Amino acid sequence: MAENDRRQSVGSAEVAAQVLKALADLAPATSLTQLAEHLQMPASKVHRYLQALMATGFAEQDLASNHYALGQEALRVGLIALGKMDVLKVATPYLLNLRDQLNETVFFAVWGNKGATVVQVEQALRSISLITQVGSVLPAFKSATGFVFSAYLPEQELKRLLQEAAITKSGAQEINMLLAKIRSQGWHSIQGLLISGVDAISAPVFDARNQIIGVVTVVGSSSSTLQPSAESELVQRLLEATRVISRRMGAA
Repeated sequence: MAENDRRQSVGSAEVAAQVLKALADLAPATSLTQLAEHLQMPASKVHRYLQALMATGFAEQDLASNHYALGQEALRVGLIALGKMDVLKVATPYLLNLRDQLNETVFFAVWGNKGATVVQVEQALRSISLITQVGSVLPAFKSATGFVFSAYLPEQELKRLLQEAAITKSGAQEINMLLAKIRSQGWHSIQGLLISGVDAISAPVFDARNQIIGVVTVVGSSSSTLQPSAESELVQRLLEATRVISRRMGAA
């Protein structure tokens, strides 16, 4: 292949990739005009690439509305990529960065058959290790991690947890109000609820279906810099980390 042909092929692939990304950005569907404006390209050029993408199954057009969307092949490739992603592998550099930024212990938990289970711990120099050992199972309604998981679990799973914990009807109402608040603000904190003198702040991580797949928690002593306010640097850095991890896992 001549050098000019090779450069042209690479350039065409880059433009096609841009069009695919734009279709994802404007999902579920978009018009040619909107797509061209988004890409800042002539509509005629975008249309040519759409035709090529449709021919290979990476894009499709609704004949009723004439709008374009990602095709089945693009969805298949995306699902394969997501299936190969390991949330711990994705999350680890962000956990380390969060620990170094805050000089507090940070851990990651997933929902196992026994509940919220710690699967990775990044200890700070001034570490709180009492409840942050790998394999620890944290209670659903006595830990920041457990509360955050409970806020996003399916309704039937939450009902089961409330029954197993023998929560009264009035107690369940209070918990449901708290869980609604957690969903609204996107994080939760506790001060010495599980262990006296230990504070924790937690935030959720989501996958491509916007379902919770993990929780990142920062723990420290009550005399440390943990401040449970939306404006605090700690909460902002925690939310920034969990949002980036979620996006890496395909969340919207």
